[in-house]
Amino acid sequence: MRVEKIQFSNKTVELVFDGSFESISNWGDVSKMIVVTDENVFEAHQQRFQSFRTILVPSGEIHKQQSTVDKIIYDLLRLEADKQSIIVGVGGGVVTDMAGYAASIYKRGIRLMQVPASLLGMVDAAVGGKNGVDVGPCKNMVGTIYQPDVLLYDYSFLQSLPEIEWINGFAEIIKHACIKDADMFTFLQGKVPADFRKDPALIAALVEQNVKLKLSVVLNDEFETGDRKMLNFGHTIGHAIENRYDLSHGFAISIGMAAACRISEEINQFHSSDRLSVLQLLQQYGLPVQLDFDPEKIWEILILDKKRNSEGMGFILLDAIGKGKVSTIPLQQLKDLLIQ
Repeated sequence: MRVEKIQFSNKTVELVFDGSFESISNWGDVSKMIVVTDENVFEAHQQRFQSFRTILVPSGEIHKQQSTVDKIIYDLLRLEADKQSIIVGVGGGVVTDMAGYAASIYKRGIRLMQVPASLLGMVDAAVGGKNGVDVGPCKNMVGTIYQPDVLLYDYSFLQSLPEIEWINGFAEIIKHACIKDADMFTFLQGKVPADFRKDPALIAALVEQNVKLKLSVVLNDEFETGDRKMLNFGHTIGHAIENRYDLSHGFAISIGMAAACRISEEINQFHSSDRLSVLQLLQQYGLPVQLDFDPEKIWEILILDKKRNSEGMGFILLDAIGKGKVSTIPLQQLKDLLIQ
C-alpha cells in the first residue's frame, strides 16, 4: 500500500494505491461508513460488505438519474446519517458519480471515500471530483465538483470484471494517450487487453500512470475553465450517442474519438496516418469506431451539451497523437461535419 496526499483548492485527498478494501478502517470509523454500491458489485463481493450498512442502487447508466440519487438520500435519512457519516462509493463510474453527488448535497456535504471497482472508474470516473446525473438522454447535466477525502485503489475488484468491462475501460486509457501521452500510445500498441487481465502488476502500473496523468490536468484546472476540457476528447459526440443507442460509455466514447479524429483531420491538419493509428488501436482493444446512427437525432441531443457556448461548441481536436487541443467549432460547421 502506498499513500499520496494531493492538495486541491479546498481539500486534501489521500490517494491510496495498491490498497485493500479490508483496511478501510484506517480512514474512519466503520460504524459511521455507509457503502453505496450497485447490485452487480454487491453480488460479486457480498462478503466484503458484511460489516457495513449498505445502500444498493440498480446497475447501469440508465439509472444514473436524479430519482436514484433521491433514493440514496432517503436511505441516508432512514439510516440516520449525520454530518460525521462517511459515504463510501464502491463501483464503476455510475456508482461513484452518484455517491459523490449524494455526498456533496446531503446536509450540504459529508465525508466521501471512493473505491472504484471497474477499470473505467479507476482511470477516469472516480478521479477529479466530477459527479452528477444524466437528465433523460443528456449526459451529466446536473452535478457538482466535490473531491473525495480518500480515493482507494484495490485492484482485486478487477478480478470480477467481465471482459466487456475491461474493453470499456480501455477507451478512457486510449483517450489519455491520444491527448497527452504519445509514449503511452506506443506502449499500448504492443499490447492487447488479455495482457493486462493476466498480469496484476502490469494493470496496476497502467492504472497509476493514468491516474497521475489525469490528476496533472485536473490540478491545474480543477473547475474546468481551461485545459481540463481536453479530457472531453471524444465525449461530445460520444455522449450524444451513448444513451440514445444504449451503448456503454467506453464504446460510445470510442466512436466519438473516431469522429473527433476525422474532424481533426478535416479542419486541424491532423495527419491521416495518425488518424488511422488511433482507429487501429481502438479496434485492437475491441472497441468500435463507427455506428450507423441517425445524425439528426444525435444533433438534437448534441446541441444541449454543456460544452456549448455563445460562439459554438467546445470541442477537442488533435494536433498529433499525444497533443490535444481545446477548440470551439461554430454550430453550423459542426452540424455539417456530423451529417456529411
